[in-house]
Amino acid sequence: MKNTTVLISGASIAGPALALWLARYGCTVTVVERSSGPRSGGQAVDFKGATHHKVLERMGILDDVLSLQTGGHDQTVIDANEKPLTVIPGEFTGGDIEIRRGDLGQLLYEKTKDQCEYVFGDSITSLTETANGVHVTFQRGAPRTFDLVVGADGIHSNVRRLAFGPEHDYVKHLDHYYAIAQLGSGGKALMYNEPGRMVAVGGPKAEAFFVFKSEELEYDRYDSDQMKKILLDAYRDNTGWRIPELLAKVPASDDFYLDALARVDMEHYAKGRIVLLGDAAYGNTLGGFGTGLAIVGAYVLAGELAEAGGDHVRAFAGYEEQMVRYSKIAKQASAGAFLAPPTRWKMWLRNLTFRSGFLLKAMLKLTDKFATDIELKDYATK
Repeated sequence: MKNTTVLISGASIAGPALALWLARYGCTVTVVERSSGPRSGGQAVDFKGATHHKVLERMGILDDVLSLQTGGHDQTVIDANEKPLTVIPGEFTGGDIEIRRGDLGQLLYEKTKDQCEYVFGDSITSLTETANGVHVTFQRGAPRTFDLVVGADGIHSNVRRLAFGPEHDYVKHLDHYYAIAQLGSGGKALMYNEPGRMVAVGGPKAEAFFVFKSEELEYDRYDSDQMKKILLDAYRDNTGWRIPELLAKVPASDDFYLDALARVDMEHYAKGRIVLLGDAAYGNTLGGFGTGLAIVGAYVLAGELAEAGGDHVRAFAGYEEQMVRYSKIAKQASAGAFLAPPTRWKMWLRNLTFRSGFLLKAMLKLTDKFATDIELKDYATK
């Protein structure tokens, strides 16, 4: 197979999943990651439906994933006095298999570290395509040339910015932000709402999980203190339930993350020898399908390259054809108004959905349909 040297930017889920497949197909793979090592922590992620199961099985990690799963947890929606209002079942929030993002990332790293080169603590600074490859410069390492470059570096993709253009051309703000904090507030999984605000504690998603409505904000995504201030300001006038107690713990939190709910809108995922995968190409924050799209996308992209003998033009066209259709759910879902309804009336309607067996079954059936809406090719037989 030609085009055998591949640089992948991003070592979360999509990048190592692709590395696993490309190494099997005989490629020489390098993964560069800004973080100093494999990323730990983060909220739980999930898989649902036969398609996700089949890809995990073909990857050879299904049993490992099952052994690490959280088991799923029901979440009780409460009022300010902790009176239960409804229960969001674990099968809705956690799919068929729920696993902590850090555990999944570590598993994929362990499965690929001996076959692939990992470069931690570095990032790409420029991409220059030539007739025979892509010349890449790095923030710390020496320049190198690769046959292909893959951006698997999330919704704020550096590769997408360098190769396709500024983020605001492709990423749409969805009027909400979320924050994850480790505040020593575990226990039973509870969720509390005030209009346009949500706080959840307990369960595998995070010790404390916040979602709030907001216009787009300007801030440094690597400045923890600045992000904490945004959260504190957003909830300053929200005094119901345990909100004051939780906010008081935020400044001292060593594990804190805040980001916008946003959606990536792209007609094409490839440009020359550079291609995007996972959230970089079709991300939708908290949309519920990101991890499944990442592993299916990695399977398809690597398989199309193998089937095309490394012909990237043909392979990227086949990848786009399948994933544009499969990822259409990422262009429709918007979790903000569901998690943090803007009015008490809409909060009541959301809760009613989970009290109605009929409506819940319809929602679960719909999510299963989206998760399985692709005919997987058996590239191993090609």
